[in-house]
Order: sequence, then structure tokens, then C-alpha cells
Amino acid sequence: MATKPPPPVAEFPGESLEKVAYSIVADIPTQEPNDRNRLGYNIWAWLVDRKGSLEDAVKSAGSRTHVPLEEVLRIVKQRLEEKGIKAV
Repeated sequence: MATKPPPPVAEFPGESLEKVAYSIVADIPTQEPNDRNRLGYNIWAWLVDRKGSLEDAVKSAGSRTHVPLEEVLRIVKQRLEEKGIKAV
């Protein structure tokens, strides 16, 4: 059995919604990395569909963060606005 190196990981383009969603939550302190991934995924899903509110998306992620929910929401809104995305 031959072993080959794994294929390279293809990064999302810098301005893609996936990259935006995961980059804005990259340094939010969470108990586990998967909590941050769930938060990024829920923000990405909100950016794609705009169903419900941003607050609903953050709550539905169920991420265990080391900061209050209101602070997470404030950080996410601020970073979205910095990227030119209205968080309405």
C-alpha cells in the first residue's frame, strides 16, 4: 500500500461570504474550536439567506463563549460593518 500526501487545502477567496463569516469570529474566545466553527457557520448561513435576525443566528449557534452573548453580537455587528455589510 502506497501512501501519498493529502491534497492541498483550497482556501476560500478573500472576499467570499465563507471567508468573511469565519474571519470575523476567528478571535472570539470559545470553550472549544468547534464552538467557533458553529458560530462562523451560522453567521455564514445568515449572510446567504438573511432569514431571521443576526441575533437569532448567533443564538442558534449555541456556541459556548467566554464573553456574554451581547458582547459577541456587538463584535460580530462591528466587524460586519467594517467589511461593508449591513447587519440589519
